[in-house]
Amino acid sequence: MSPIKTSFIFLIVVFIGLVAGKTHVINFRWRNLYPEGMAWDPSAQHFIVGSLNHRTILSVSDAGVVETLISDPTLPENVTILGLAVDSTKKRLLACLHSVSPLPPFNALVAYDLRNRRRLFLSLLPSEPDSPISSTGRGRDVANDVAVDFKGNAYVTNSVGNFIWKVNENGEASIFSKSPAFTRHPSVMDQNQPFNDCGLNGIAYISKGYLLVVQSNTGKMFKVDAEDGRATTVLLYEELVMPDGIAVRKDGVVLVVSTQKLWFLKSDDSWMEGVVYDKTALDVEGFATSVVVGDEGRAYVLYGHVMEGITGKGEGEGRERFEIVEVRSEKENGEENVWIYVLIGLGLAYFLFWRFQMKLLVKNMDKKIN
Repeated sequence: MSPIKTSFIFLIVVFIGLVAGKTHVINFRWRNLYPEGMAWDPSAQHFIVGSLNHRTILSVSDAGVVETLISDPTLPENVTILGLAVDSTKKRLLACLHSVSPLPPFNALVAYDLRNRRRLFLSLLPSEPDSPISSTGRGRDVANDVAVDFKGNAYVTNSVGNFIWKVNENGEASIFSKSPAFTRHPSVMDQNQPFNDCGLNGIAYISKGYLLVVQSNTGKMFKVDAEDGRATTVLLYEELVMPDGIAVRKDGVVLVVSTQKLWFLKSDDSWMEGVVYDKTALDVEGFATSVVVGDEGRAYVLYGHVMEGITGKGEGEGRERFEIVEVRSEKENGEENVWIYVLIGLGLAYFLFWRFQMKLLVKNMDKKIN
């Protein structure tokens, strides 16, 4: 092998080691956006974000290029777009819609065709007549997050009502699960804390036929049967503090995000029990609310600065800059780094061996010439 080629291979190995240690940070700009929900579109290879203040859904590339994916002026004015989900099987985008006080109550699920970006349906989500929701902090239902199964059924969490809606492929909505498990555990939040009435929140569909749902004000996780809505509390050996979004990797690892941490969880018994095997601190100021699994199984959290958008304590015309940040498990990353160091070591050993061989060759040639 030539000296140039050998040196080139060594440099590549070192470069891979350096690049592997860096996390992916995506900065994007859109005035007064304040996105709460985020999804990943594997076909288009971009992120999708909603908005607290615009009737617009945007795509964000891995380089931070922002484009309008959906602009729907027929939606109610000042409606908030919360949870998002991509239905990869049917090429649809699903979005939770909610209006905050003093606007009239409004909760709906809207679906758009990702191929032509046309609206497929807008389904109003029914209230529960017997629910004591009027006595809670916000006094109204909140359609917060959405997950979709392989048949096209969507499942939407009601954060204040503490139940789950189901919207079938044709847009027909019903109350799906009012399990007693959802109201069995007391809130661990102080009454003066913001969103102390926020119950069921992030939701994810598992291919084995059940849903995983987290509850913000109790820190609990539930396993919900996708056929009959029966729910059981997942036994966790570490409480989650104010969990929000949830996502599932292909290897079965569950990611749960809060404004302070990203938890990495796994289970050996189909989520009767679960363990937190790692957690990563997040930027509290960014107010992370959503987590997705992006390209190559990487975990990304959304810093949408939502609290700033709600309180109006940000910049004069609203914040312009937001971030989508890759977050890694230190334990998993440490295992990967071992292999990186092994590669670098092998490359260095090969390089030194080549240098030694070249010196011997030069010496032998000198002896022959002399």
